[in-house]
Amino acid sequence: MLTAASPADEIEPREDDGRPKRFAYPPQLVVVDGGQPQVAAAKRALDELGIDDIAVCGLAKRLEEVWLPDDDDPVVLPRSSEGLYLLQRVRDEAHRFAITYQRAKRAKRIRSSPLDDVAGLGETRKQALIKHFGSVKKLRQATIEEICEVPGIGRRTAESVAAALASTAPTAPAVNTATGEIMEEDDGGAS
Repeated sequence: MLTAASPADEIEPREDDGRPKRFAYPPQLVVVDGGQPQVAAAKRALDELGIDDIAVCGLAKRLEEVWLPDDDDPVVLPRSSEGLYLLQRVRDEAHRFAITYQRAKRAKRIRSSPLDDVAGLGETRKQALIKHFGSVKKLRQATIEEICEVPGIGRRTAESVAAALASTAPTAPAVNTATGEIMEEDDGGAS
């Protein structure tokens, strides 16, 4: 429910119970990447949520057919149609966004380290620790006194590092599921 506001006011749409709305302007169309089965599934999901004021269509990639709910045949737009071009651009942008997000998520997971959770330990000191010990595995085996030998690492930080690494110590060896072979752990700073 929106209330009148002056242009100087910040307008934040709210539901009747005071919660912020998810959209400033609710969507009028949901474009599904797929054909009739995907459109039907999306329509069912909206119906289950009680949403009946948003149109749904699907764009099947193979022949660039536009599918509407409850239609047995697709709408075939001319290749030169601006409407088809718009739907293709929306679909392609959604793909780009999803792929970029997944790549960033995977890259972050690959770069993550048990040292990331140590309070007060920034990138420079993390790199100094890995450079000094060669890997997180060797750092995990080091004593607090040995960790303190790294320039810039005091006793309190060394204790925090040792505690963080002890709490994330692997409980079982890695096993190659293809061969059943027990893998040698050499994490080179990745974990």
